[in-house]
Amino acid sequence: MFEFKITHSSKNNKARTGRFKTPHGEIQTSVFMPVGTKATVKTLSQNDLKNLDTEIILANTYHLYIRPGEKTIKSMGGLHKWINWDRPILTDSGGFQVFSLAQEKGFTKNKKFKTSVKIDEDGVEFRSHLDGSRHYLTPEKVIKIQHDLGADIIMAFDECAPADSSESYFREAMTRTHNWAEKCENKHEKLLKKQSHKQALFGIVQGGLYKDLRMESAKFINNLNFPGNAIGGLSVGESKDKMLEMIDTTVPHLSKNKPRYLMGVGTPEDILECIERGIDMFDCVHPTRMARHGAFWTNYGRFTIKNEQFKKDPKPLQKNCECHTCQNYCRSYLRHLIFENEILGLRLMTIHNVHFLLNLMREIRARIEKDTFKRFKNDFIKKFKTKNVKI
Repeated sequence: MFEFKITHSSKNNKARTGRFKTPHGEIQTSVFMPVGTKATVKTLSQNDLKNLDTEIILANTYHLYIRPGEKTIKSMGGLHKWINWDRPILTDSGGFQVFSLAQEKGFTKNKKFKTSVKIDEDGVEFRSHLDGSRHYLTPEKVIKIQHDLGADIIMAFDECAPADSSESYFREAMTRTHNWAEKCENKHEKLLKKQSHKQALFGIVQGGLYKDLRMESAKFINNLNFPGNAIGGLSVGESKDKMLEMIDTTVPHLSKNKPRYLMGVGTPEDILECIERGIDMFDCVHPTRMARHGAFWTNYGRFTIKNEQFKKDPKPLQKNCECHTCQNYCRSYLRHLIFENEILGLRLMTIHNVHFLLNLMREIRARIEKDTFKRFKNDFIKKFKTKNVKI
């Protein structure tokens, strides 16, 4: 049911194209997955996503477990039917959110909730970011939740240690992640025997910014019976050079015949650098979050529609862009919508940003197939980082 086939490999770097077969269709790699955290890509309908030729979207296990609950979604026929999406879906395990939301909401300093996260070898006890209610997630429970949700690709439960952790704690968290990965694999195999729909479970490499830990983790996760491998714990505040260094360290120890998924990375320049290093799959909230703040991409970088220069500008966000927004609306009108906090403005900006990344992925795949990716990458980044350009 799940099959990954490499269709072309670059001659001078690790970039490659491929196809990953799932029950709800094939995914062409390199691929960017728009994030639908709470089972919706913010401001976009499923028709919008299809018009953008979105092949796969991502949803978040933590948020859907907290509300409305996986049992509700299962009773409605599963995630695909519930949200009216007949293409592939990936659900992450929620491990990152368990830790990050606790810090964001300050529950560790709140006397009412006392401590928000307690980790042991069996799982994690935490407080809901919504109401402080207590929950306990084990690797087995996380897999059961994701089976109930019914996504095509599901993720093993991992511990994403804070970026400022010590080397000894990164090793401890990595070892725990490995133990949980084995538990996830065992639970997944048992559940597959009892259900008609198939799901692919990916493991996650951890290890912080330590080369020896990243290599050890990559070898361990790769040797498990997962049809795909993910790299977690990057793009969480470290420098770009360090992120790329860890990818260079990790990728050689991951199988060439499995898709490689870098979690939480989604800026154009990062995607290009990481594809050159052998990464196939990406996700990030960046394009939708940018749109909600009035920011947009062009081939000359990131701009803010709120700038005064766009007040009487009749041009589209980007010249020759084929997205619905650029084909029908000018910068002046979009600026007005954003200033007035109109929902239409958020939607139109999101359509452009998601289109920009998905179109970039199509161009990247074409360039890899023609063995011109390296030149394209260098030319794109040079233009994208041009300073003080007038668009």
